[in-house]
Amino acid sequence: MAEKINKIVLAYSGGLDTSVILKWLKETYQCPVVAYAADLGQGEELEGIREKAFTTGADEVVIDDLKDVFAKDFVWPALRANAVYETTYLLGTSLARPLISKRQVEVAHETGANAVSHGATGKGNDQVRFELAYMSLDPSLQIIAPWRIWDFKGREDLMAYARSKGIPIPVSKEKPYSSDRNLLHISFEGGILEDTWAEAPEDMFVLSVSPEVAPDEPTYVEISYENGNPVAVNGKEMPPALLLAHMNELGGKNGIGRVDMVENRYVGMKSRGVYETPGGTILRTAHIGMESITLDREAMHLRDTLVTRYAEMVYNGYWFSPERDMLQALVDEGQKNVNGVVRLKLYKGNCTVVGRRSDRSLYHADFATFEGDEVYNQKDAEGFIRLNGLRLKIRSLLEKQD
Repeated sequence: MAEKINKIVLAYSGGLDTSVILKWLKETYQCPVVAYAADLGQGEELEGIREKAFTTGADEVVIDDLKDVFAKDFVWPALRANAVYETTYLLGTSLARPLISKRQVEVAHETGANAVSHGATGKGNDQVRFELAYMSLDPSLQIIAPWRIWDFKGREDLMAYARSKGIPIPVSKEKPYSSDRNLLHISFEGGILEDTWAEAPEDMFVLSVSPEVAPDEPTYVEISYENGNPVAVNGKEMPPALLLAHMNELGGKNGIGRVDMVENRYVGMKSRGVYETPGGTILRTAHIGMESITLDREAMHLRDTLVTRYAEMVYNGYWFSPERDMLQALVDEGQKNVNGVVRLKLYKGNCTVVGRRSDRSLYHADFATFEGDEVYNQKDAEGFIRLNGLRLKIRSLLEKQD
């Protein structure tokens, strides 16, 4: 039998769902609840969250500034792998959930709690991401997923419960979609976006302007890399969170990083998501450009065959898994010489590499030139082609014989 629950650490955002969950946990389990909030770059969404949590019934409130940790230990590793899910999604929410879960488990240890809880529904990916992380980090903790337990069916039920318990209900106009924001991106789904034929409304976007109204002059930016990680912009060194925020600003004002896709959720259904990832889009493009002159061909091609698997692992919630650790080690081994500077042109939604240089460059003009050279004997190519074509010749002779 499960151990009696004595204290719960709830992943708390301050929205309607987690506010109702906080009160519901207190009433249902008759034990203290710790409201845990992670600052991953949500901005104004965290304003007043401590007071609101206490007002709603939290016994303790823990708020962490994890922006640098998020960028350095979660976003940077994924960008070193050029990870993208289904060719389009840069994994903004997928990378945030394991960090929140990790700190939740640590807070549970620090406060003596033996249970953790989250506000994810029974239809989405987040429930999997939270719970696989909890199980990986401390399988002794009990997991409470209210949306899979209680009798509430939807938002109206939550609103009625909130009114009956005196829980403050947001007075701002309800948005016809849901959103999730952190330093890497902002995502939109549900509501009006469930019509896959309907174009996302322009007033929905937060981090970027429409490419049509972006500046008519391009912006040029230089990004410096060390061991596959961005470390400076235009020669100025920046800590990870500040660098990513700066890239968001540059990309956003040039209309870069908007994505509209229908993705395959891990739980089996398709879902439409609209994303803004201006900084991540620039940094992924720049990283690929940096690798183009510093990463060996076969090492690159081998890694690239595994990127799809890597992205699926992260998307599906397996950040804390032996297979992700193994792939990360392979990726990072190949990043030791990914050092140098990439120059990019940002213009009306486009992000283009226009220059790259490195002390570790494998590109040598003496070998690649179409002009006369003394380092490459063109006649050597004849034997190379003959050997590589031998199996094709044998197959052709066999077919003619048949």
